[in-house]
Amino acid sequence: MSQRGSIHRRGDVWIAYWRTETAEGRKQHTKSFRTKKEAQQFLTDTMAAIRGGVFSEPSKVTLGEFLVERWLPTKKMAVRVSTYASYRGLVERHVVPALGHVQIQQLSADRLDRFYADLVAQGLATKTVRNIHVLLHRALTDAVRKNLVPRNVADAADPPKLNRADREEMKTWTPEQLRQFFAGIANHRLAAAYILAATTGMRRGEVLGVRWRDIDFNARRLHVQQTVLAVEYQIVIGRPKTLRGERKIALDDQTIQVLRNHRAAQRQEKQLLGDGYHDQGLAFAREDGAPVHPDYFSQTFDRTVKRLGLPKIRLHDLRHTHATLGLAAGVHVKVISDRLGHATTSFTQDVYMHAIPAVEEDAADQIAQIVFNGTSAPEQSDEATTGQGHASLAGGDAEGDNPSPDESYDESDGR
Repeated sequence: MSQRGSIHRRGDVWIAYWRTETAEGRKQHTKSFRTKKEAQQFLTDTMAAIRGGVFSEPSKVTLGEFLVERWLPTKKMAVRVSTYASYRGLVERHVVPALGHVQIQQLSADRLDRFYADLVAQGLATKTVRNIHVLLHRALTDAVRKNLVPRNVADAADPPKLNRADREEMKTWTPEQLRQFFAGIANHRLAAAYILAATTGMRRGEVLGVRWRDIDFNARRLHVQQTVLAVEYQIVIGRPKTLRGERKIALDDQTIQVLRNHRAAQRQEKQLLGDGYHDQGLAFAREDGAPVHPDYFSQTFDRTVKRLGLPKIRLHDLRHTHATLGLAAGVHVKVISDRLGHATTSFTQDVYMHAIPAVEEDAADQIAQIVFNGTSAPEQSDEATTGQGHASLAGGDAEGDNPSPDESYDESDGR
């Protein structure tokens, strides 16, 4: 193949010219750009692709055709059902209407920037626009791998940045507020599920996916193996969010007792309903044994919080409460990270350390005690280092109550 090319200005646009030589003869190619910089970058990438033997002939495949007919079908086999539904929704609602007609090789970083700006101007949340950018970046990475385009133009695009107002504020409860909630939800048939969420930091779907066989009452361990999701309001049972999400979590004595009482109550429900009970082995189910819809679980939480006059937090913030109380009590961040099922300990530190300045203050005091007084810092108790100090969250005295890349695609259950 010839390795010659050039760029020229024509009116308000810049044109990249290059030639290729194939078995059918010599071909002249052109592509227009709004700026000289974009034209030069494209030509540089194209010449490098030709020299490297990975150049792809210009294709008339549109971005919409690639995403809907090629990319989404492959993702359906590779990601969780809820992730695929989210991908498809973003593609159908936002990408295809605005960019679906654009030939994939005519797509540019400048065009993506204008697309993102238009979405923000239309009132779409910055977080959602960034999710669209992550989706397009992943799709175009696959297009490069399949030689449909010479480079990923999303690399040079500038999605809107999240500012403080765009970030969801992390809100947590004190141990006293948590106990007030436990008392207020005590008579609800799913009270044990909310207590389990608070004393383990499990995600909503993970709690609703617990089966009795996943709980070892003697060893006080719970094995997270499945999750209940809502996809377009339909219930879907799937695997945990990540590989680290499939984990074993230590349980405290109070939570174990709460689960035993709940199991006894569920057995009574099953006996009363008889053949009408469709047993799926779920620890937390509807009256007929079917899975609890995640939205109902969250709505019941919201109504209870409002009824009790407690500070408004989301159900997911019980997870944050568990982490912050544990860290404040001196539980090692690695233990908290493992309990939450985070991919890395550093992620846990980034998410939670700023929420508990008292931890840093304690560290400063301990270091100063060594430097100025020559005395050693107090040793942590076994409970603090093993992560069992949260046990009395389900009840007890105040002392024991202090027990989000590469940018990732942000889905429903979050951190």
